[in-house]
Amino acid sequence: MVNSNLNSNAEPHTLSSPSDLLDTLRSLRETVNQDGLDMFNQWRSHIHRREFLPSALNLAHYLVLRRHDLRSLQTALMPWGLSSLGRIEARVMPNLDAVIATLSQLCGHYNLKLQHPPLGAFFEGQHLLLQHTEELFGQTQPHRRVKIMVTLPPEAASNYQLVKAMVQRGANCARINCAHDSLTAWGQMIAHVHQAEAETGNRCTIMMDLGGPKIRTGPVRTPSDKKRLFRGDTFVLSRCTPEAMSQPETLPASSHPLQTCCSVPEVLDLLEVGAPIYIDDGKLRTTVIDTHYPDVQGRPGLLLQVTHARPKGVKLRPEKGLNFPHTVLPLAPLTNKDLQDLDFVVTQADIIGYSFVQLPADIELLQQAIAQRLGNGPKPPAIVAKIETAVAVTNLPELIIHAAGKQPFGVMIARGDLAVEIGYQRLAEIQEEILWLCESAHVPVIWATQVLESLVKEGAPSRGEMTDAAMAERAECVMLNKGPFIVEAITILDDVLTRMEAHQLKKTSQLRALSAWAE
Repeated sequence: MVNSNLNSNAEPHTLSSPSDLLDTLRSLRETVNQDGLDMFNQWRSHIHRREFLPSALNLAHYLVLRRHDLRSLQTALMPWGLSSLGRIEARVMPNLDAVIATLSQLCGHYNLKLQHPPLGAFFEGQHLLLQHTEELFGQTQPHRRVKIMVTLPPEAASNYQLVKAMVQRGANCARINCAHDSLTAWGQMIAHVHQAEAETGNRCTIMMDLGGPKIRTGPVRTPSDKKRLFRGDTFVLSRCTPEAMSQPETLPASSHPLQTCCSVPEVLDLLEVGAPIYIDDGKLRTTVIDTHYPDVQGRPGLLLQVTHARPKGVKLRPEKGLNFPHTVLPLAPLTNKDLQDLDFVVTQADIIGYSFVQLPADIELLQQAIAQRLGNGPKPPAIVAKIETAVAVTNLPELIIHAAGKQPFGVMIARGDLAVEIGYQRLAEIQEEILWLCESAHVPVIWATQVLESLVKEGAPSRGEMTDAAMAERAECVMLNKGPFIVEAITILDDVLTRMEAHQLKKTSQLRALSAWAE
């Protein structure tokens, strides 16, 4: 058992002597080593890539370590000038061994079998993370560690100069959203990226993002006297059927509540009274108050009551995303369209973006679909799992093992959907935990959603956006969405990331000489 002093309420003075600290750390190391090895052995059959074995073992050690509240131990280590374990993610056992070896010498214990780890072992995790990042995105540039991913707009299929400007300014990965455009357009975009690579000498990988099961609102039927929804209002969410889709857009005044429908009808059967439903990234938040309320055709739907809306009201529109926090949706992450798109994607993409991943079985489903199309032929594309639900966060270690155990793998923090699912107040906390967990498995992370959004769309960033972009230095890649000022946004993001690299490496502050006060 780990020393009972390892809890948040313990005072640092209870671990004030080197010998007390040494005993505590030895006990902690024994627990982490043994329980981590047991966890790793449970995963072993899922790991086919031998090069991922050290990363999987470190992930297991990290998960066991973080079962404990180490804050009092951290505080007690600081006065001795020792590592406080705050940057242990990529090197759990070497970090513990280094501290124990140094404490042993402070206590005069020179004959212990445990020696200080060699430098190579101590920094192996950092090298593995770099290696796995380069497997995903290509070789790291001399001036910037963090990659820039850019979502290609439709005009990228016809405007080569736009694509070339993106690659010249610093785009390292071009994202194609398979929910939009066509096979022909995708092919033209890819050809333009490859041409830009050849002309500029800059590597730019292709990520094709499968659409996945998009749950959206259908046509909106609005009473002539009710155009906006306010807090306390009610409206009907029904099942999208051919009849529902063909109804007139305007309902007689006050004869029915406002109506819309759900593009994945079976979801409605899972909801009970009291279940929250969020619409359009949470701009409209509602609660189910009746599960058998008749819609305009007399068919049972859900009666929703608005719990959150802007003071001026919200105009409900079609094709807006629906989120169902606290409801586990048993939906297959690969739709029929995704399976059709894969015929093209597996031969053209360097990376496949995978939406709505929640379970290890979801990873295996995509891997099987890829294998069916490639057989024993070319090397399969890498996979990037988009983490956008609470279930996916809970299952992240298993998702990593099942994916990275077989092929190059990365994680995208889909902060928009994730914030709606878990609550905006928890996003920063969960984002940090995802970064830590992925670093412990040496898995690259993509920082996504609304990065420099005002700059991309309007030409001027907000102060908050600039801080967010700077914080993205802690990931391995940052994603920009499409917009009229995308080239300018790439230029500014490249500059921000390059500057921040001198000050920050993952969680570690870099003590570059400060120059702002010297001039």
